[in-house]
Amino acid sequence: MKRGCCFLICLIIFFDVFPQEDAWVYFTDKENVAASINNPISILTQKAIDRKAKHDVSIDARDVPVNEGYIEQIKNATGISVKAKSKWFNAVHIRGLKTDVDNLVSDPDLNFIERIVYADKSLNLKKHSKKKPEILHNKFEFVNTLVNFTFGDTQNQLEMIHVNDLHFDGYTGEGITIAVLDAAFTNVNTMSAFQRLRDAGHLLGGYDFVDRTSAIYHYNPTPVSISHGTQVLSTMAGFIENSYVGTAPDASYYLFRTEDNNDENPVEESYWVEAAERADSLGVDILNTSLGYKDYSPNYTRYSYDASEMNGNTTFITKGANIAFEKGLLLVTSIGNSGSSGLGAPADSPNVLSVGAVNLNGDYAPFSSIGSAVQPSQKPDVVARGEAPYLVDVNDNIVQNSGTSFSGPIMAGGIACLMQALPNKTNIEIMNLVRKAGSQYEMPDYKLGYGIPNLYQAFEDALSIGDFGNEHIKIYPNPITAELFVNLSSNYKNVSFQLYDTLGKLIFNSIIESPFSMNLSNLHQGIYVAKIHLNGDVKTFKLIKK
Repeated sequence: MKRGCCFLICLIIFFDVFPQEDAWVYFTDKENVAASINNPISILTQKAIDRKAKHDVSIDARDVPVNEGYIEQIKNATGISVKAKSKWFNAVHIRGLKTDVDNLVSDPDLNFIERIVYADKSLNLKKHSKKKPEILHNKFEFVNTLVNFTFGDTQNQLEMIHVNDLHFDGYTGEGITIAVLDAAFTNVNTMSAFQRLRDAGHLLGGYDFVDRTSAIYHYNPTPVSISHGTQVLSTMAGFIENSYVGTAPDASYYLFRTEDNNDENPVEESYWVEAAERADSLGVDILNTSLGYKDYSPNYTRYSYDASEMNGNTTFITKGANIAFEKGLLLVTSIGNSGSSGLGAPADSPNVLSVGAVNLNGDYAPFSSIGSAVQPSQKPDVVARGEAPYLVDVNDNIVQNSGTSFSGPIMAGGIACLMQALPNKTNIEIMNLVRKAGSQYEMPDYKLGYGIPNLYQAFEDALSIGDFGNEHIKIYPNPITAELFVNLSSNYKNVSFQLYDTLGKLIFNSIIESPFSMNLSNLHQGIYVAKIHLNGDVKTFKLIKK
């Protein structure tokens, strides 16, 4: 008995003195890079290729998968487990004793290892590198059918950001794909609140990067972990007739579990980056994240970040978010629930739209994390209702809960509707429109950022084609499918409107009054030139007929 106790004590001491370490192993190269880039359908979906082409985003070596042969050799190394992989960083996230991790560098058979970076930053004083890093990427610097919903319980949270007005114009997220990176999505495949989503074929599936399974709808851990992702999704995609409408009920969704509620440790950053890469390859338009990383659990405090490291380019997850943005995705992230203790990553990135929380009256919610001068851009960017908004839980009940976990997706769904209304706008253009439409755009602060955005105002601002003295003119939609609308800020008469084809042939010429509309469904697809004459001034612009 004493001998057994002695062995147990020694074992406990061993694991206490020699803890398992998390680290990133970066590889020197990839295979078939040129061939893959020349044949992008071999590594990306057609939707992803089309989205990149639409926004002039290049397909490069970062889109090529990690060499699976390298990964297999790392898996076979003594004492090492591979937890995640990243094609953008050409790296894997590993776990093992420090001695076993260090042995990877000295193993001559693993000469494809470029360097190793420990999550415990104090261990990186010694350089764990074999050769000079290979640079794998360029340096990155910083008419619709009208809808008549009855919003029910969600009326306040939708009207606050004016996404209801986008709905009324027929913009409900149709054609926009959102990836939700969160905890478990229990019962999404059976709940009546998501029946509309499933019937439309807009629930596209997903993946659990924590447990490495496609079974993402069934979990039995703690109540928070099994409900969080489901509740987050409900703020966007939920629909219960006459009772509940999410901000983007007709968008399409991928669901990715990257949060391990059993513990809080840096491998979750790698899960997130891997999911973001998957989303990019699937042609996703928007990433929504109600997660943030700064302070890890007691077992992993050595991995925690200082407030000074929330600077937009230090943490692994923020670096991944910056690449996702460069790849053309629009990232909407909850800023966190730490109040004056500050935000977590990746909300610190200037390339992420970070969302804080307010109450039903639009006043600051005390739990909402505040920004600081450490961040290179204004944080938070904007705010939405996060104090007691309405959600749907895993039992199909409409409930209330609080957190920026919900203000973030409420905003993400609204932005999906805005993106549907403005299909030719890039991620940065959409983000800037949202910021500019904020209630305190001229005087932002660290609690509310640019304030509560009026998304319909952002839509109208984007439609503006210029000023005639003090008058503002809007022409929409562009591209056109059928009906074209022209509005002036005042009810002017004697406005001359002409429409020409690309050969200069006059198609339409008339004096119009605002508001004006005309049916162009009979026009052939292509580019047309419109001219508007008002007060001796002339504005010329292009229209695209789909």
